[in-house]
Amino acid sequence: VQLQASGGGMVQTGGSLRLSCAASGRTFGTRNMAWFRQAPGKEREFVAAIGWSGKRIKYADFVQGRFDISRDTAKTTVSLQMHRLKPEDTAVYYCAAATDKYGPPSRLVDGYTYWGQGTLVTVSS
Repeated sequence: VQLQASGGGMVQTGGSLRLSCAASGRTFGTRNMAWFRQAPGKEREFVAAIGWSGKRIKYADFVQGRFDISRDTAKTTVSLQMHRLKPEDTAVYYCAAATDKYGPPSRLVDGYTYWGQGTLVTVSS
């Protein structure tokens, strides 16, 4: 599975961005997908995950209803729509595909083997 993330940029506090992750590989439809982020000097942290069928979704507590993760199996893409962005959301955002097929989506970095290159989101105050 190869992943290509896009959609990052600079926005003001309260703005919105939509991140997309294009996946290649025949097993995309059987793998859970997730978004993580990493701010300068900090560890990579979980943002959101969606199950292989699109039915199971998990969010980090800090999301607080501001983000929506979705997947389009036909187009092999996973998206993260972000609203009401805050300066603390500034980070490089990575999409990831799970190590194992099927199963529940994980919040852990170790649960994902395939990673995109990251896309930078900057939120100015």
